[in-house]
Amino acid sequence: MEYTTLGNTGTKVSRLCYGTWRFAKESGGTVETDREEAHELLDACHEHGINFIDTANAYGDPDGTAEEYIGEWLENHDREDFVIASKVYFPFDGWGEAGPNDSGLGRKHIRAQIEGTLERLGTDYIDLYYIHRWDDETPIRETMQVLTELVREGKVHYLGASSMAAWKLTKALWTSDVEGLERFDVTQPMVNAAHYDEVGDYLDVCADQDLAVCPYSPLAGGFLTGKYERTDDGGVEAPDGSRGSLQETFGDRYATDRAWDVLETIEAVGEEVDASPAQVSLRWLMDQGRFSCIPIVGARSPDQLEENVGAVDVELSDEQFERIDAARNGS
Repeated sequence: MEYTTLGNTGTKVSRLCYGTWRFAKESGGTVETDREEAHELLDACHEHGINFIDTANAYGDPDGTAEEYIGEWLENHDREDFVIASKVYFPFDGWGEAGPNDSGLGRKHIRAQIEGTLERLGTDYIDLYYIHRWDDETPIRETMQVLTELVREGKVHYLGASSMAAWKLTKALWTSDVEGLERFDVTQPMVNAAHYDEVGDYLDVCADQDLAVCPYSPLAGGFLTGKYERTDDGGVEAPDGSRGSLQETFGDRYATDRAWDVLETIEAVGEEVDASPAQVSLRWLMDQGRFSCIPIVGARSPDQLEENVGAVDVELSDEQFERIDAARNGS
């Protein structure tokens, strides 16, 4: 495994982060990743040298179950060997019906949620704490103030921001600088080779401010693994049990004309470097030069995780990188 510095921090993380959003997640009445499978996957992460684990208070059915799975697993491992990220924003239904202060980024909700997260994970601190979304109803100054308090109390090491508009990220950074508050060091937008331009302005801010980028859905919901086929009418033929077979909006969201062009180029590059499309896609992200990029992979089995980890050993030439970039740009 390769390791890199997490943006403008002093912490080293594996070049891949493992995402746990499938832990205890129910789809069609079936749990995608149960406790035993979750612990097997975390074992595989440890064996492959992945030390960066991503979760959220709202992951799992009921909410909080993903954090509980990780906390149970950590009991048999050295907490200091891992960099753990979690998030706050959404209502937490583990406590029953949501009240007026049971969501968002106000002081009351953040204070309640950090305590629950720490308890479920069985730890005294979170390495990285993301705001899961922007809260239009709470002044960003209040949010950054309470997050700053958590850092200075030692409950959180670094702050992160997930999906939002570029101007909102800029506003948050400006507020932190003007008010002398802690600022975001890490971001988590949806970025992959087929869907990059949608967050281009956001990534410009990350590059300018030396923020680490930890993309979710780096394989475009599995589209960039090459397991989907294009039908004669322009639709998507999806394997049983895949996200494409479970989500009606999959084709419109991921299988665009440009995405098929990008996938074709990635498959060609993969043949040249003896790597799978998934490995090439992940390596392309890791090779971003403007900012440190640590993709979040959500492998559903140890075998899938092993394939993902193989991306670390892939080498793309400048010409191959630029060909993928050109397909992404439609040129």
